[in-house]
Amino acid sequence: MKDLRVDELPDPVPGDGEVLVAMEWGGICGSDVAYWRHGASGTAVLEHPLVLGHEMAGRVAGTGAGVTGIDLGTPVTVHPATPVGNEPLPEPIAGRTNLYPRVRYCGSAAFTPHTDGGFSELKVVRADQIRALPDGVGTDRGALAEPLAVAMHAVGRVGGLTGRDVLVNGAGPIGALVVAAAKYAGARTVVAADMAAAPLAIARAMGADSVVDLSAGEELPADIEIVFEASGAAAALGAVLRATARGGTVVQVGNLPGAPVPANLGDLVTREITWIGSYRFVDEITDAVGAMHDGLDVSPLITHRYPIDRAGEAMDVAADRDSGSSKVLIRLSS
Repeated sequence: MKDLRVDELPDPVPGDGEVLVAMEWGGICGSDVAYWRHGASGTAVLEHPLVLGHEMAGRVAGTGAGVTGIDLGTPVTVHPATPVGNEPLPEPIAGRTNLYPRVRYCGSAAFTPHTDGGFSELKVVRADQIRALPDGVGTDRGALAEPLAVAMHAVGRVGGLTGRDVLVNGAGPIGALVVAAAKYAGARTVVAADMAAAPLAIARAMGADSVVDLSAGEELPADIEIVFEASGAAAALGAVLRATARGGTVVQVGNLPGAPVPANLGDLVTREITWIGSYRFVDEITDAVGAMHDGLDVSPLITHRYPIDRAGEAMDVAADRDSGSSKVLIRLSS
């Protein structure tokens, strides 16, 4: 595949209740890389050209009729989700809009027509998707509010972490953000594990108290009460469950394969482990912006920056684990 183009499109115009954002920065996610590499991300398959990007930030450039309280020039990030339809969720999951049966997400091919993302100079979004960035949080870091929200949602799936010990398996961008979110939530210690040294160095910079280099033959620590599995590697599950304390909890935040794969899950039963899924987020993007204002520093995650006319090179680096990249940003404005 690898058919990535920078095209000229008509300037969008905000309608009623909409905001025009002049985008400044976009962060490349694994799903962006998957669309670029394979023309698909999970079960979502490209059927026509798609503007990528759901990690984005910029400045308000215009507002449509009925929009109040949003000033021109305000630095903002964007909540990328739009539930489709208005039927209420069942009572047990009321309010958990990330579990809505159908959700349009910026930069996603899950529906036809696809939902264009924010890797563009200008983008129109609904006013309720706008999250203003506070003083001291630049739009480069604001572009990481979305993945930080994913991490904060995962942390929130286990309730309070104050005074508890945590293991994060997988120190890619989401894993490193889970490290930061766990420390922000009051975890006593956070151990990060990965198969490579570069992401472990970033995990340390994001607040990990210690790291485990699995490629060097080091083993996961034992009897950890709360474990976040952020690698998405089914082969890792056996060791992760073994590291979890009896009666402990594993939060699965890394996307697992959608096809049958072998995995050693015996300890899930014999150790009475609670295995919880974590999918995107509800409104934790608001919490993420607040956390960055409070001092949660996501800047160690940013390893590369490219102008939009070098977007192909940016994708190459983001897709190459040997590049030492973590979060690769694209500068969307000239």
